[in-house]
Amino acid sequence: MIFRQLFDSVSSTYTYLIASRRGGEALIIDPVLDRVDRYVQLLGELDLKLIKAVDTHVHADHISGLSELRDRTRCITVMGEESGVDVVSMRVADGDSVDIEGVSLDSIHTPGHTSDSYSFLMGDRVFTGDTLLIRGTGRTDFQNGSAEAQYDSIFNRLLRLPTETLVYPAHDYKGDTVSTIGEEKAFNPRLQVDSMQEYVDIMGSLDLPNPRMMDVAVPANLHLGLDQETPERAQWTLDAETVIAAVDSGDGVLVDLRDRSERERHGVIPGSVHAPYPDLDEHIASGGLLKELVRAGDRRLIFYCAFGERSSMAAESARAAGLAGSCHLKGGLKAWREVGGPLDT
Repeated sequence: MIFRQLFDSVSSTYTYLIASRRGGEALIIDPVLDRVDRYVQLLGELDLKLIKAVDTHVHADHISGLSELRDRTRCITVMGEESGVDVVSMRVADGDSVDIEGVSLDSIHTPGHTSDSYSFLMGDRVFTGDTLLIRGTGRTDFQNGSAEAQYDSIFNRLLRLPTETLVYPAHDYKGDTVSTIGEEKAFNPRLQVDSMQEYVDIMGSLDLPNPRMMDVAVPANLHLGLDQETPERAQWTLDAETVIAAVDSGDGVLVDLRDRSERERHGVIPGSVHAPYPDLDEHIASGGLLKELVRAGDRRLIFYCAFGERSSMAAESARAAGLAGSCHLKGGLKAWREVGGPLDT
């Protein structure tokens, strides 16, 4: 396995790059905008293809690198479904998995620092975001934070993991890099409490100043989505009603870009072809599924995903590969549901 813990000294943020092998697929957790050049360089040095970029929550102390990585690598952006971010490619709920080749993260909703905070469990280690820190815990006094919710997230979710589970947080301000669940149970001063109320009282007495970049970072991080309405993208963007008409007339074939887990959880538009987004280049190349489908049926491809990010990028790539007329469903399955489009579950 390839595992890299990268550090941004300005915001004291840890970013994690994970892959099962050199030359394979990779994912990144909590990237920082100012460090994107370094991430891209490292991906090239290790011959990795970035498939997914994950934020554990909406950060207040730095601007996320999610959108820049998406634009530079065409990766899938991932956040929890409680997030107020305008658009990300994929939203996960508690218990969902975030998968790439040879790597699987289990999503654990751990609100408290913020209402959208998630931790991600991968085998012998857990990425705790700002929920559980090394000898500390994330503040709970903004972004719908709640000390009560954080107590529950820590004591009833994270601390029930095996004691040897490695703890990798999103920040550290003392130079520590890793801990374990057992160490935090024994030595984290904020966890040496006998009740939720005692923990709430500790968090309420911290009186911390706001993060230095909060007024800049939070608004920026709430608007990470790909603009699907630029003049350039308008030529391959269709609203849901137009897509329904195109399918009914036999003018288009729908292509579902989502992961299998998303299809199982949210349903499928009837008659659509499944071509997962990470495999798109293979499918639109000569001899690929979508290339042959268009040639055989003389119909245009209409891509869709959860919210429209993946499908917009897919339509652009398909057109560049010679599949003229390729389009995408603006707003994805969310928009399809809003107009009452049929779904198979």
